[in-house]
Amino acid sequence: MKNMLFSTLALAALSLNLVATSGASAQSSPVSRQMTQDSGAPVGDNQNSKSVGEWGGVMLDDFQLVEKLARFDRERIPERVVHARGTGAAGGFVSTGALRNYTKAALFAPNTTTPVFVRFSTVVHPKGSPEGLRDPRGFATKFYTSQGNWDLVGNDLPVFFIRDAMKFPDMVHSLKPSPVTNIQDPNRFFDFFSHVPESTHMLTQLYSNLGTPASYRTMDGFGVHAFKLVAADGSIVFAKFHWKSQQGVHSLTSDQAAHSDFNYLTQDLYDHIGSGNSPKWDLMVKILTPDQVKKLPYNAFDDTKDWLDMPEILVGTMTLDKVPENFFQSTEQSAFSPGVMVAGIEASPDRMLQGRIFSYADTQRYRLGTNYQMLPINQPHVAVANGAQDGAMNFGHRSGEVNYQPSRADDPGSYHDDLVWGPQPYAVAGIIQRKAIFVQDNFTQAGAFYRQLDAHNQADLIANLAGDLNQVHDLALKATMIGHFYAADAQYGSRLAEATHTDISAVTAAAALAVAYRAN
Repeated sequence: MKNMLFSTLALAALSLNLVATSGASAQSSPVSRQMTQDSGAPVGDNQNSKSVGEWGGVMLDDFQLVEKLARFDRERIPERVVHARGTGAAGGFVSTGALRNYTKAALFAPNTTTPVFVRFSTVVHPKGSPEGLRDPRGFATKFYTSQGNWDLVGNDLPVFFIRDAMKFPDMVHSLKPSPVTNIQDPNRFFDFFSHVPESTHMLTQLYSNLGTPASYRTMDGFGVHAFKLVAADGSIVFAKFHWKSQQGVHSLTSDQAAHSDFNYLTQDLYDHIGSGNSPKWDLMVKILTPDQVKKLPYNAFDDTKDWLDMPEILVGTMTLDKVPENFFQSTEQSAFSPGVMVAGIEASPDRMLQGRIFSYADTQRYRLGTNYQMLPINQPHVAVANGAQDGAMNFGHRSGEVNYQPSRADDPGSYHDDLVWGPQPYAVAGIIQRKAIFVQDNFTQAGAFYRQLDAHNQADLIANLAGDLNQVHDLALKATMIGHFYAADAQYGSRLAEATHTDISAVTAAAALAVAYRAN
């Protein structure tokens, strides 16, 4: 693989021998069962179609043939627009109780064990792409808690490219293949990012070796956004979640990624789980009070920023020790949304989070149908009671005739509110407007990240970025992008200018404009 962020690799596909959830070895005796149709009726002959004699046509009443072909024709569901290439594993999370004074969420009670399902993924590339391509990695965790499900949906990096969901479709369009050539092109995505200086921090992290993790086991995860935690007494704090790998964080260089196996991330994870070497992550949380939020030099709800220099507390440990028995039924049909929360965890004013709360659930309804949360992999481990009904593939167990509220009827279908667990009220005042956040500071944290890299990793970052920037034809566009990195750190930008043969005076002029820039 080249250093390119979204270049295509010509890697040979490897066969993947997945470990069964039961842990049975490949030498176990196979279980032979009578073949049936979907109705349960036995199939007599699955090799030959019913025909009119030796030379006659196939009969339309051969229901086994018709059902088999019709089912085959419908095996594919829409691919996720982002996070299409995924790998799933199951396990459990054990709480330390350290969050019990901050949130009434039951999963954080001391010594509570909660089943989890995790889906790791690449973000931009399609389902059949090699796993070594430079890309953010998704780290989505579904907690099956005693209060319903909680989805912590994040990435392997602590920040994101943009701070407003209004830009998300455009960003993804620029990163995806051209609608004309169907080829991913740095000229397109750098054209977009040259107008979005807030992306500088994320791009810097992504083009470092963190952009090509050595394994899913040796990769951290981040909730990225700030969330509001509500305690039993109604007090609130804001929190950022961080999955810290107990295996340590290890990455590949671009050259190592170029020579990695097609499925190396999946193969590594499943091989380790299958051998009993179950990976673990500590869940760390940063906490800010509302007063501390007001005193930060940046907007605490800007997802292009990390809460630097804030202490983390250990709130629990997750172990992944089960590989799904069926990829489609688990990993492919698993559906996550940051809007799936439990009492005690609520959204913050983060604009990107607010947009994701709608978009993620909506895309699951498109892919899987309105009843996607009834699928076994998504189904909560508690009873569901509401007036939702019907729709395609509804296999719930609603009973009674009262599917509305309020009602006086003593009916098995009736349900009621529980205001004790309702969202915590808070005051909001302001003029309705379309304006960017006031405090932007697009470059400080990107520069800090660059300077904390050692010399070897700085050199790799420069080489990785230059590989894509050298494909950009528009010299003004290239100078603008390098100007963003110069604004983050003068050495950083100067080295990029040299590596891309870009006029340093054009770079410094672009940097000055970028520092003065403020989105409206």
